[in-house]
Amino acid sequence: MIESLDILLPRAEAAHGHMCAGQVLGTRMALLGLKSLGIDDPLGADRKRLVVYVEIDRCATDALSLVTGCRLGKRTLKFRDWGKMAATFVDLASGHGIRVVALENSRDLAMQLHPEIENKKQQQMLAYRELGDDRLFKVQRVRVQVAAAELPGTRVERKICARCGEGINFGRCEEIGGENLCVSCAHPELCYWAAE
Repeated sequence: MIESLDILLPRAEAAHGHMCAGQVLGTRMALLGLKSLGIDDPLGADRKRLVVYVEIDRCATDALSLVTGCRLGKRTLKFRDWGKMAATFVDLASGHGIRVVALENSRDLAMQLHPEIENKKQQQMLAYRELGDDRLFKVQRVRVQVAAAELPGTRVERKICARCGEGINFGRCEEIGGENLCVSCAHPELCYWAAE
């Protein structure tokens, strides 16, 4: 069963290394997404039903992962680098999804709710615990087609890049001039590293 916010926040803090507004938002987003989909036991009986797409690589993502049990290594946590404080929760059993976005005015609401607290971070952490879901988040029902190669547990043919000799999983290669090439060889301009 899903734990309460009061139990989950200290766990999120321990896993992340500190408590911050992002931990509160991420925990609340995860609880809302799970509740909206009717997933009661994400770490147990329901663990193979859920895939979560996160749209930001900030503190909230650690809390989302902790609460839902979704991880990159399990192929149940998907990262889309869109820079938004948003997450989409997909129930693989039903195909239904819920996208939860933190509202832009949440910081202003925190200042209005707790003007007696001078520290903005403390203001936000307290307000984000207290505000109702409808004042903190926008919720949208969505349908997400999770590609077969993206599903947890999927095993696919492994190919070897014809140029660098490195292995490539999950069809992440391109055929160019009759050769299977990895992304970094096919598109060196996209490579995030350079050999020294």
